[in-house]
Amino acid sequence: MASSSSSLQWCSALHGGALVVLAVLLVALVAAETTTTGPNWHAVSVSSLLPSAAAACTASQASSNSLALRVVHRHGPCSPLQSRGGAPSHAEIMDRDQARVNSIHRKVAASVIEPARASKGVSLPARRGISVGTGNYIVSVGLGTPVKNFSVVFDTGSDLSWVQCKPCRDCYKQQDPLFDPAQSSTYSAVPCGAQECMELDSQSCSSDDKCRYEVVYGDQSQTDGDLVRDTLTLTPSAELPGFVFGCSDEISGQFGQADGLFGLGRKKVSLSSQGAPKYGPSFSYCLPSSSSAAGYLSLGGAPPANAQFTEMVTKSDTPSFYYINLVGIKVAGRLIKVPKTVFATAGTVIDSGTVITRLPERAYAVLRSAFARFMDSYSYKKAPALSILDTCYDFTGRTKLQIPSVALLFAGGTSVNLDFTGVLYVAKVSQVCLAFASNGDDTSIGILGNTQQKKLAVVYDMAKQRIGFGAKGCR
Repeated sequence: MASSSSSLQWCSALHGGALVVLAVLLVALVAAETTTTGPNWHAVSVSSLLPSAAAACTASQASSNSLALRVVHRHGPCSPLQSRGGAPSHAEIMDRDQARVNSIHRKVAASVIEPARASKGVSLPARRGISVGTGNYIVSVGLGTPVKNFSVVFDTGSDLSWVQCKPCRDCYKQQDPLFDPAQSSTYSAVPCGAQECMELDSQSCSSDDKCRYEVVYGDQSQTDGDLVRDTLTLTPSAELPGFVFGCSDEISGQFGQADGLFGLGRKKVSLSSQGAPKYGPSFSYCLPSSSSAAGYLSLGGAPPANAQFTEMVTKSDTPSFYYINLVGIKVAGRLIKVPKTVFATAGTVIDSGTVITRLPERAYAVLRSAFARFMDSYSYKKAPALSILDTCYDFTGRTKLQIPSVALLFAGGTSVNLDFTGVLYVAKVSQVCLAFASNGDDTSIGILGNTQQKKLAVVYDMAKQRIGFGAKGCR
């Protein structure tokens, strides 16, 4: 009997120990789902969210391509424009960003509606370019002989490049002196009958047979002037003679303090298209993670070895835009449950000038819910919405954060893990928001904005009609 009692006690102890072990295993499994290491989570220092008051421009590893231009945020310490005017508020940035998005939506919608209306003999309004928005990133280029340097916004959503020129009837104040055609020995005006003139969306002929261009942007900003040719200096060792651009002598609207705009769209007049015969049919850029760092913009050159590519979709009705097929999103390594038809119906363009990525309403709702669920597991305090950003947190008093990763999935099996600066938009430590927004419906075109592109080497391979993403392209 004693032996039997002892056996029962031993079994009971073993059973209790097994329960303890099982409980420990369950805790470990739960912890594994919210691990702070690996690709599914970002460990972030709160002090790194905002630059210090004395933030200085830091060097950045750029592309090895000799044609690489330095890309900086126009309102940061690396910008040559920083001495003129203050940066817009975060609310103003969001408002201007929404104006750009609205104009992209209108342009895409008009490309579908206008052909049908035109076939019925209905008069149509003049085509308008998309809104300039906040013009977030700039490069410095040289024009003319001898060369004069200018700081210009670069924009994948625009085609025609332009700078303000002398004499100017109505120009805004800019950092550098206006371009003076009379001082350049390589300058020439493009005549009305030239092919470059005929290919413009809106052109006219002056009394002296010069080709006049007009670009009206979606926010009602406008530039008018002569279409001209001159030598473009990209770097000290790279020139593009006979570069066609707009010499603006009349400007209205909000272009900030930049000296002009350089377009990288898909039409023949864009910088990338004009540079293709000499430097190759591709270009790439990397947008820095902060305003105190620098990235690059390169014409030609080989893509980074780690680049993953997805097919570029061509749409003849909106030929300037770069379309790609977004097919899914992962949060903390888990695929969110959104039917692929939701992404396919809306379609997606990649745009350097839109700040915040826009998603179809159904896709955004599921993304927001999944992201918030993981954030709730850390009991982060909620913060008020910031304009279009409705999922915000207050990290006051915290030193370390665990942020779920977000990965974008594209056709062909391409998976792009976003840097944490591509997941969060930081207005202040007490208001840090999920950097995505809804289109408000499931039919308007989705837009992959520049916040999500930070630190990625983004490659536009026009020869193979594909777009690639390489991790750690710049700081």
